Amino acid sequence: MLTLLITIIAIGLMIFVHELGHFLVARAFKVGIERFSIGFGKAIWTTEKNGIQYSLGWIPLGGYVKMQGENPEEEISFDKESTFLGKSWWKRALIAFSGPFANLLFGLLLFIIAFMLPQKQEDLFPVIQNSKGIWAEVFSPADSIISVNGEPVKGFQEFLIALSAKKTNTISYIHKGQQTVLEIAPTEVDSLIKSLEPKVDTTIGEVFTGMPAWRAGLKTGDIVLAVDSVNVSNWYEMRERIIGSKNDEVILTILRDGKILQRKIVTQYNPLQAISYGTQSTFSFIVLNYVGLYKLIMKPEQLKSNLGGPVMIATMGQQVAQKGFSSLIIFLASISLILMIMNLLPIPVLDGGHIIFAFLEGIFGKPVPIKVQALLQRVGFALLLLLMFYAFYADISKLLIRQFSFGQ
Repeated sequence: MLTLLITIIAIGLMIFVHELGHFLVARAFKVGIERFSIGFGKAIWTTEKNGIQYSLGWIPLGGYVKMQGENPEEEISFDKESTFLGKSWWKRALIAFSGPFANLLFGLLLFIIAFMLPQKQEDLFPVIQNSKGIWAEVFSPADSIISVNGEPVKGFQEFLIALSAKKTNTISYIHKGQQTVLEIAPTEVDSLIKSLEPKVDTTIGEVFTGMPAWRAGLKTGDIVLAVDSVNVSNWYEMRERIIGSKNDEVILTILRDGKILQRKIVTQYNPLQAISYGTQSTFSFIVLNYVGLYKLIMKPEQLKSNLGGPVMIATMGQQVAQKGFSSLIIFLASISLILMIMNLLPIPVLDGGHIIFAFLEGIFGKPVPIKVQALLQRVGFALLLLLMFYAFYADISKLLIRQFSFGQ
């Protein structure tokens, strides 16, 4: 229940930032504002100030700033100069862009804050430490996962993510010195995930470019012997020593190719470093998501497995929160950036659609006919509703598959 409440507050905050961007720029261009609402449906709280109604709806899945004259079908009974459609095309484009831009700035700020917080180092080889239940007869300690469905895996989390709950999985692994191939049915995936425990010694697994371990000069296969001269025998001890350090950096004593070395790893960045890495992470995230959207458009059959709604967000939020405050901040930054990305899609009703209409007017010297705008906005609204229902369907179907697996 607490996780759901935190998720609702988080989504509400991102929506508030988005709508505040529209609100401030519209006011700067002297557009009349009728209503500022966070959430849809019946208002659970409302107040009025300076002729503007502020409200909080009971469905926290969106929000809106109601501007005078923004609906192409409504009759205008006030000064056209104060209306959204009465403004020049470039002002309308900026008003539409201001919401996503606010989410961009907020996401960037959160990424920078996250990099200023202590960083956790987590990486595991795809090696089994222990297995339970029926899987104890299949997997033994020290078994090493090689590939899943023909794709090589380098880490334990990568191995779990590669497992499919929709088709039979082929797992290749080293079992008691021999390479073995095992087929796992979709209904067995959840049971397998709960049964296996990874080996968590102090051997460094994959080192990601740009992260603290990479900048410290650590390499895959390095074995950490001590943290700040205190010996550690497993990953958990090492992790606690790093996280519990009161310093901005720790000294790792490592074993590499038979040699004892020392490496300094930074756990907290100064403001300039945080701004640099936060900016890089923000724009890398945006590029990767647009590339992902393009791939989904090219392969629409993968939409269901990659689309998620509020249930998925709540689940991910709970999992991320367990990893620490910095991970939670990064998760919230990601939500803010995704909100920006989705709203800039060229779909009428969304901000991207308004921007397209404005630019077409700027190019051709006259606005898109009102009837065409109204029709396209109705189509866009229908598509948006369909996408929302599909996101809920994807969430619910994943939950049902999970519950069915539990039953099996």
